Amino acid sequence: MEFSILADSFNKMESTRKRLELTQYLVELFEKTPHEVISKIVYLLQGKLRPDFEGIELGVAEKLAIRAISKSSGIPIKKIEDEYRKGGDLGHAASVILEQKTQTTFLVEDITVERVYETLFKIANLEGSRSQDMKMKYISSLLNDANPLEASFILKILLGTLRLGIAENTVMDALAIAFSGSKENRKILEHAYNVSSDLGKVAETIATSKLEGVEKFEVILFNPIRPMLADRVKSEDEAVEKMGNEFAAEYKLDGERVQLHVEGEKVVLFSRSLENISSYYPDIIEKIPKAIQAENAILEAEAVAINENTGEFLPFQELMHRRRKYKIEKAVTQYPITVNFFDILYCNGKSCLQMDYKSRRDKLEKIVKEDDYAKHIPMAIVKNSNDIEDFLENSINSGSEGLMLKMLDKPYQAGSRGNYWLKLKREYRNELGDSLDLVVIGGFFGKGRRTGNYGTLLLATYDEDQDTFTSICKVGTGFSDEDLDQLYQILNPKVTIKKNPRIDSEMEADVWFEPELVIEAVASEITLSPIHKAARDTIRKDAGLALRFPKFTGKIRVEKAAEDASTNEEVITLFKGQKKVAHDKNLI
Repeated sequence: MEFSILADSFNKMESTRKRLELTQYLVELFEKTPHEVISKIVYLLQGKLRPDFEGIELGVAEKLAIRAISKSSGIPIKKIEDEYRKGGDLGHAASVILEQKTQTTFLVEDITVERVYETLFKIANLEGSRSQDMKMKYISSLLNDANPLEASFILKILLGTLRLGIAENTVMDALAIAFSGSKENRKILEHAYNVSSDLGKVAETIATSKLEGVEKFEVILFNPIRPMLADRVKSEDEAVEKMGNEFAAEYKLDGERVQLHVEGEKVVLFSRSLENISSYYPDIIEKIPKAIQAENAILEAEAVAINENTGEFLPFQELMHRRRKYKIEKAVTQYPITVNFFDILYCNGKSCLQMDYKSRRDKLEKIVKEDDYAKHIPMAIVKNSNDIEDFLENSINSGSEGLMLKMLDKPYQAGSRGNYWLKLKREYRNELGDSLDLVVIGGFFGKGRRTGNYGTLLLATYDEDQDTFTSICKVGTGFSDEDLDQLYQILNPKVTIKKNPRIDSEMEADVWFEPELVIEAVASEITLSPIHKAARDTIRKDAGLALRFPKFTGKIRVEKAAEDASTNEEVITLFKGQKKVAHDKNLI
């Protein structure tokens, strides 16, 4: 398939943020795409080469890409950098530069989707001392044969700056329309994606085997399942109102959610965002097989840092010391953990997703043999507000965050958020009724003792419909000096020359960041705002929602992808749930 077809489609998609138009462009693209290429197209649409859990990363830096453009075009690096600074988009800069190309290529090979994909895959797998030179050679070979528009999108994919505004749901809508004739069939694709976490595989299957093939998707060991998520409640009474007469309450531990795939001595670990995190937890790999009384299983647990002397749970931030490439053995010794199991999704070759919670919990307790390292998360059956309050107090006293409340008779809904699971945290009892996980999109330079750091951060929610990050507040309180130093080290490599196209903010920051880091914040309430863009026009025309008196909680959520941050829908729900809706005079 000619890459020019894909580049033309990308160009159309970049020109709109309307979901219906994006869906139509995708449908037209899929209808032109040969079945054997469609999985590659779907991965490239998402700016990747394979599903996230395989961990294939291109790892191409801007400086290397600029050198490759210079080599291909014969135009000095300085001129390329100047063009880049004008618009802050190296892909666009490359298209402008290549229009002025001074070198002539006599033998031009066809640029196909297959060739681009295979070349990118080679680049991603290069290692060693000569890898940078080889990467530049491969990039230059593509740019030599590409027209300016093709070159622009090749570079955007390479650099991870392809921003089409397309969410996974939009891709599934388009696949359903293109290959089954109806958007209504998206639910079937969604189930397949939730159990496989591989949208490219779903696309290839519906293209070649129609809906019948997609309906046959099953859980596969060592392919992560998209996790089930919980809604939130502010009080025990609200929980009873939503859950009914009898339900389960579990301690909500302040750790890292881990999905464990176990077969014999083989263990693979996936994070909440489906990243393979096995290398951070060699102790789990070594110890857990001894605790599993099954031939194979997929289990969910919280890895929680502990005080080895007292057994007390420690805050999530202690686990950040595990997030390192080197000296992990030392980190394992210095920051011991326990693995606290709360669900089973697969056992002895069979899926457990359709089993109700009570049956899954019974099976979990039989399959996981407790010891000093492997534990069952404490659980109790509760019937009223008093029961919840007593168990919540026990949870908080043990060093936990609160409770997870779960309906006894409901299945595991992979990839879904709803009322089958609810979370009740201690801070949910404040006026706002929640803490929020927000994406850092911008920074403001500090003054006084904060000089040399970012003194205030601009935060955003995630807009699922538009696949954008919408500003909701500036936060400058709650940071210790250590927090500011740590955040500066994390954020500085993410500084961009120009605001990422996925960021929706009228407020101008001193610096912009790639929307990747998630931190936790609390606030006194949510108010209407003429400045911030979260849930814009939803409650009132020309007004968004903003946090009043926001405060950083001290938690950097490294285990969460930006798309896992609190959504506009969640913020709208919290706003409507406040005892008193903000009046016009509260506009900020």
